[in-house]
Amino acid sequence: MKHLLPVLTVVIALLAVWYIACIPMNVKEVLTTAERAGVPIDPPSAAERRDMGHLALVLRNTDALGGSWSQDRARLPSPHQITAELWKSTWEEEVNGRRGIVRSGSLSNRSLIYHGWITLSDTFVGFLIGAGLGVLLAVGIVHSRVMDMSVMPWAIISQTIPIVALAPMIIVVLYSVGINGLIPKAIISAYLSFFPVVVGMVKGLRAPDHMQLDLLKTYNATKSQTFWKLRLPSSVPYLFTSLKIGIAASLVGAIVGELPVQRGGLGARMLGGSYYGQTEQIWAALFVAAGMAALLVWLIGWLEKRTLTRMGMLT
Repeated sequence: MKHLLPVLTVVIALLAVWYIACIPMNVKEVLTTAERAGVPIDPPSAAERRDMGHLALVLRNTDALGGSWSQDRARLPSPHQITAELWKSTWEEEVNGRRGIVRSGSLSNRSLIYHGWITLSDTFVGFLIGAGLGVLLAVGIVHSRVMDMSVMPWAIISQTIPIVALAPMIIVVLYSVGINGLIPKAIISAYLSFFPVVVGMVKGLRAPDHMQLDLLKTYNATKSQTFWKLRLPSSVPYLFTSLKIGIAASLVGAIVGELPVQRGGLGARMLGGSYYGQTEQIWAALFVAAGMAALLVWLIGWLEKRTLTRMGMLT
C-alpha cells in the first residue's frame, strides 16, 4: 500500500491530463460534427475555424464539446476508447471473432495477441543475437588493444545511423539473397540491442581494480583464470543492467523492422492504423508494446536478483 498510493496518484493525474488534452486536440472535428447536427458554432465558417487555434475554438464553443471523448478517428483518442479497442482486439476477436482461436483453432491475424506474438518472437531472437555478439565483442575489446582501438569506435559510429533509414536497406539486401521472414527483423533488433551490452560488459569486465588484478598475479593466475574468477563475476551486475536496456531497444528494433515488411507484428499494426486513420488501433498497439517492454525488463530484473543472490552479492 505504501507504494500503491503514489503510483495510483500518478496514474489518475495522467488520465486527467489526457482527458483534458483530448478537448483541444479533437476540437475541430468535434465542431464539424456538431455543425452537421445543427448546433450553432462560433465562428460558423469552416474556413475560419481551420485558421484558428485549438484553444481559441475551445473557449468560444464550450457548450459544443461533449463529443471530444467519443470522436471517431480522433486525433487523440480518449483512454476509454483505447481500452475498448484493446478489449475488442484481444478477447472479443479471439473468443467471438470468426478468425479467432476459439472458432478457427489459431490466432486471428486481426488480433493484437497474434501481432504481439510476432513482435515478441522477433525481439527474442534479435536480443539473443545482439546480446551474444555484444558479450563476445566486449571480451575481445577488454583483452585486445587492437580491438579496443578499432572495433569500439565503429560500434559507437554504428549507433549514429538512423534505424528508420537502415531497416529498409537491411530488409531489401537480405531479401535479394533469399533471406526473409523473421531473420531480417531479428537482425535489425540485434543492431539496436548489441551496443548497450557492449558498453555495459566492457565497463563490468574492467571493474576490478589494480589491487585485485595484482593479487591474482601474485597467485600466478593465467588470463583465463583471471577472466573466469574475477572479471566475469565482477561484470554480472553491469551485464544485467545493460541487458535491461538492450531488451527494450531490441523491442523497438523489432517494431521498426516490421514497418517495411508489413506482414504482421505491432509495427505493421501501427502502420495499418495510420493508413486508415484508426488512431485507437495505433494507441492500442503502443500500449501492448509498452506492456511487453515492461514485462521483459521485469523478467531480466527477476533473473538478475536470483543470479546475484546465488552469487552472494544480494541477501
